[in-house]
Amino acid sequence: MKEYLMFLLPTVMQILRYTIFAGLAYLIFYVWRKKAWFPYKNQIKYPEKAKMWADFQYSMLTCLIFGGVIVLMLWCNSLGITLMYKNIDTWGVGYFWFSILAIILIHDTYFYWTHRLMHHPKIYKKVHLIHHTSHNPTPWTAFAFHPLEAFIEIGFAPILIFLMPTHLLAWLIFLMYMMLMNVLGHSGFEYNPKSFLKNPVSKWYTTPTHHNMHHQFVHKNYGLYFNFWDRIMGTNHEDYEKTFEKVSKGKNIAETKKEPTTRIKSELLEK
Repeated sequence: MKEYLMFLLPTVMQILRYTIFAGLAYLIFYVWRKKAWFPYKNQIKYPEKAKMWADFQYSMLTCLIFGGVIVLMLWCNSLGITLMYKNIDTWGVGYFWFSILAIILIHDTYFYWTHRLMHHPKIYKKVHLIHHTSHNPTPWTAFAFHPLEAFIEIGFAPILIFLMPTHLLAWLIFLMYMMLMNVLGHSGFEYNPKSFLKNPVSKWYTTPTHHNMHHQFVHKNYGLYFNFWDRIMGTNHEDYEKTFEKVSKGKNIAETKKEPTTRIKSELLEK
């Protein structure tokens, strides 16, 4: 019985974490402080409730898939065939924190390139399109993936446990960080200060505006946590900094002439 509970727990925890993180973000931005945050909303219109419900259902399916992959990782570890270890002293506290940073950096690189791959026309319509039906994302969009995309998103983790020594707690911290950043990135509101992109350190991080523009304009702003690859590869939207400056000052974005044109292009891809 204990073995069954051990393998059930990761999936249950994945669902609970997502429900709590996305639920709190939704309550703050869309219910409790809706009026206060409105000037910082990336898009004036609010998405339809039916779309948010659809995103929620896809997100729950993703949580089940993520949970299943985590169970697979734990099973492989129980067989003693991975490089995961139990005692932090085995590699030391310094390496423990380094491993968390390494997982985040590896995932960021993995995400950027798999994300760009999923925007290939032959793959986009079959896999990534479901996520992009949310032109105006909310916290419930964070994990709204096609099942195949969900496997791609988590796919680096079961590979990494065979290549790099990692502690279970390091993975738990990473999963919390990954979920938080995904939820906030899809929040639809810019919570960072207006000086964020002018700071020599923080400018290398992505913002909700950065990812919201990806959902609006589709073929720009592919990054997840950091803005390294988009800057290096020239895939930042040309109006990103200008748009961020406007929204972060509380000057809500009005409908522009550019958005409908880009939206039409996006819809053509989806047909």
